[in-house]
Amino acid sequence: MIIDRVAHVLARRLARWRSAPALHPHGVLCTGTLTVPDAGTGWGVPWLDGSGSYPVTVRWSRALGLPRGLPDGLGLAVRVEGADGPGSALDLLFTSSRPGRFGRHLPLPRSDALKGPYSTLLSYRVGDRARVLAAFPVHDPDARREDVRPTLWQELARRPVRFALRAAAPDEPWRTFATLSLEAAHTAPPTGTVSYDPYAHHLPGLHPTERLRRLRDAAYTGSRHGRTADDRDR
Repeated sequence: MIIDRVAHVLARRLARWRSAPALHPHGVLCTGTLTVPDAGTGWGVPWLDGSGSYPVTVRWSRALGLPRGLPDGLGLAVRVEGADGPGSALDLLFTSSRPGRFGRHLPLPRSDALKGPYSTLLSYRVGDRARVLAAFPVHDPDARREDVRPTLWQELARRPVRFALRAAAPDEPWRTFATLSLEAAHTAPPTGTVSYDPYAHHLPGLHPTERLRRLRDAAYTGSRHGRTADDRDR
């Protein structure tokens, strides 16, 4: 399709110009733990209906790479190691958004990483239903009033940063399915960034729907070609 072709070319050229991904060019890599509680919630997904703790690599980044202090679309990419057994991985990509029925599908530029939730924007198949997934920051109730909304770096310097991971269909309230704790961080160089792909790294009963997959794949493929200086038309 023409729109897929345009997305590929634009992403390739932008990535080549930046020598970094076309979107989310710079970020912070965090390590931590994702915990699925033994709550018997009946999601219809083996991983969610069980329990366990898993190491994670999380990349927090700004979508357009605008200077710090300016609002930007914020991304939270989560890789869960061993979610479906040794050697497997689950990738979840969240973008700053609102929690409402319509706001969860639209990116919301922010300057503060912990001011509000992140969502997958597009739906995931969770068991037998299509649901949006979201990551809600969990603030320390003992923090001083002026520190309720610190930056990601400030909070990580003092204590782990925690998120409640939730899911909801349009006619459902948000329900928590896991907790995410980020415990350490370091700068993520553009040339050595982790390549997250929720279509390649998913679980039985838990995967993104096919809506806009071709457009996303075209843009991400173009970005990868641009980063490797492969400027041939494809």
